[in-house]
Amino acid sequence: MARDFCTLFDANYLARAIALYRSLERVCDDFTLHAFCMDDRSFEILRRLEAPRLRAVPLGALEQRDPELHAVKGDRTQVEYCWTATPAICLSLLEPDAGVSEVTYLDADLMFFASPEPLFEELGDGSVLIVPHRYVPSLRRFEELSGIYNVQFLVFRRTQEGLEALRWWRERCLEWCRAVPEPGRFGDQKYLDDWPDRFEGVRVLRHPGGGLAPWNSARYELLPDGAGGVRVDGRELVFYHYHALRLLGEGRIRTLGRLLRAFHVTDGVVWRSVHPLSRPERELVWEPYLRRLAEAMTEIRRVEPAFRGGLVEPRKGDLRVEVGRRARTVFGAR
Repeated sequence: MARDFCTLFDANYLARAIALYRSLERVCDDFTLHAFCMDDRSFEILRRLEAPRLRAVPLGALEQRDPELHAVKGDRTQVEYCWTATPAICLSLLEPDAGVSEVTYLDADLMFFASPEPLFEELGDGSVLIVPHRYVPSLRRFEELSGIYNVQFLVFRRTQEGLEALRWWRERCLEWCRAVPEPGRFGDQKYLDDWPDRFEGVRVLRHPGGGLAPWNSARYELLPDGAGGVRVDGRELVFYHYHALRLLGEGRIRTLGRLLRAFHVTDGVVWRSVHPLSRPERELVWEPYLRRLAEAMTEIRRVEPAFRGGLVEPRKGDLRVEVGRRARTVFGAR
């Protein structure tokens, strides 16, 4: 079955989006990734890349189709506007003239390790599929802030139930979508908390290989499967969410950080995660992704040699915080 996916991003996430697309090429036989570009630079670069199953959509086309979305643009930060646009891009694809009967939203910082078909099977005869955070017990308190479910992989069908949920979500995000939490809402995400009760046809994903992320990976045993894939408690890893990855630019701190192992280096990419990573998780899940990101950056730089989107200069505090953390570990400070 042909699958329609969609995502959105600006130049800071362009390399991640390309890595996502290439991963879909490896695991899906027939698909289209509708890539909504939240800035002109991303759109122009994508137009020059060889990506036959990627359909780049300029921001202007989305805003022309949804003038109510465009009307709130001046009242949102760039991140907040991207969050606000998430239900809008899904709805734009499910309108009858778009020719799509089912769409799956993907965060741009995902990578697929295996076919997502087992995840779609869990949708069954439902109309909406959502993915829980599955926080480890030590992080469960964040559920109150970030919500029960994560807006990373969402499936909507063009049914009465699917459109009802999607239109309701779009309206709420147009009303309020902030990066600062308020009681009962945060960004576009906490709106999903009561969907299984609010709407008919909502299914909650159970497969541990869908939605593996730094906030829940410690719950599972990660092992190589012998064929280049990863097993999560014995089941196939389908996709991983690389939340809070920092890609570091050049700087004096780079050398010092490497000496103290504050940062990682994979295929010349200097990076760190704000989350603690176990060795199996880093080697089986993160390092393969960083290699794909390095390939994506090379691909972009073939058409725009000076591209540095998504790279940040290390902050002095990065090293200071890391040194302090390691000192507390070594000396037993409380």
